[in-house]
Amino acid sequence: MDKHAPPDPVEGLGRFLRSRRALLSPAAVGLPSTGRRRVPGLRRDEVAALAGVSAGYYMRLEQDRELNPSERVLEAVARVLQLSDEDRTHLFRVARPTARRMKPPVRVERVSAPLRQMIEGWTRTPAFIIGRAQDLLVTNSLAAALYSDFTRQDNVLRMLFLDPAAKAFYRSPERARHRAVADLQRTAAQTPDDPRILELVGELAVRSGEFRSLWAREYSRVPPYQVKEVRHSAVGPMELRHEALDIRSAPGQQLVILQAEPGSRSADALALLGSIGAPPLPPQQHPGVDG
Repeated sequence: MDKHAPPDPVEGLGRFLRSRRALLSPAAVGLPSTGRRRVPGLRRDEVAALAGVSAGYYMRLEQDRELNPSERVLEAVARVLQLSDEDRTHLFRVARPTARRMKPPVRVERVSAPLRQMIEGWTRTPAFIIGRAQDLLVTNSLAAALYSDFTRQDNVLRMLFLDPAAKAFYRSPERARHRAVADLQRTAAQTPDDPRILELVGELAVRSGEFRSLWAREYSRVPPYQVKEVRHSAVGPMELRHEALDIRSAPGQQLVILQAEPGSRSADALALLGSIGAPPLPPQQHPGVDG
């Protein structure tokens, strides 16, 4: 099929997407080639990952079972499939989204001052607040010290999949990655046109084959939090209880708390880590001694 041929005016959304998907090679979208393929072009799960939607959601698009895809999702699919202006217009016409045509404003995530002050006052407990796409919005000083082996403390998934430090830091990085992906899938299902999630999933799908593989799975539930076993380069191994609490005043945000068993070696390691990262005390002035 000619990549530049005009779209068939009678074909439906599913047939149109399949035809355009078949025209793209993995190399054309920045994916590594993995040898001979059974069918030409990109696979469904690859398009889904690059567009920032779940494999199941994209499958419904190609099966004409998704009756109201959002404009944001259609824009992402058009970008991945590298559609011409004519093809893009045709995509929106056959999809017939009934949602409003105005793009929703990008929601800037902010953490309230009381929450920020609360976690900053916890000197013995690492804590941070993440947003819808698991961006680290606020981190207290002990959490910053705990994750100081990472190059950037910006997003949980980017740290897990793109930073080499994750392999040494987590005793079981695979388990942490499964949970983070399942959590993101749940949020993406609730807000399928969230621009930040679409952007993040597209980036990770290009840069991490492991992320593409996990994102293609359909998680029926988010695995429960368990004791997190980590190793910091300065203080060694620690066992930390991991809790994540939804913030009712800011839907989509979560408060993450890491706690060591009182009196344990892990608690001592956290205390040492906090002292290492603490700013130096000002010099003391003693009576009768010249400064």
